Amino acid sequence: MFTIIEHSNRRIRVLGATAHPTTSWVTQAARNLVMDLEDRDQHARFLIRDRDGNFPALFDAVLADAGIQVVLSGVRIPRMNAIMERWIHSCRRELLDRTPIWNQQHLLHALREYEHFHTGPTKASTTPDHYNHCHSQPRSGTLTHLGIRRRQRLGGILNEYHHAA
Repeated sequence: MFTIIEHSNRRIRVLGATAHPTTSWVTQAARNLVMDLEDRDQHARFLIRDRDGNFPALFDAVLADAGIQVVLSGVRIPRMNAIMERWIHSCRRELLDRTPIWNQQHLLHALREYEHFHTGPTKASTTPDHYNHCHSQPRSGTLTHLGIRRRQRLGGILNEYHHAA
């Protein structure tokens, strides 16, 4: 699985997945990332990556041509890229360990759903202002109607909750 995170908004992007990543596959993923950024008229300054041997010099060269400086994570310093490490572990625990994956297309679909689940509109509604507004009202002994709606994703493995309009 080849994923990146935009640290400015903590948006996760799944760029691809393969059982056997080769240097040419990883380099093509870098080209696709650069083209995607150009299509959206966005620019990245840095890309933090680990020291895996699947990242060839051409991978770094593709990013350098686009003006993206590659920063290698420190040896045995998992906190250097802790947000991404946590997302990968959560993805494995919450999705991949619980879902039988049938093929490459199904894997990418499941990963995209999980990506949306963690960066979708439900995450935006849990801001501190929203929390303070909801919890500043006095609590009553009975709740009559909350107006909460659930949307199941991936056949009920993931659930999104939001306030009804």
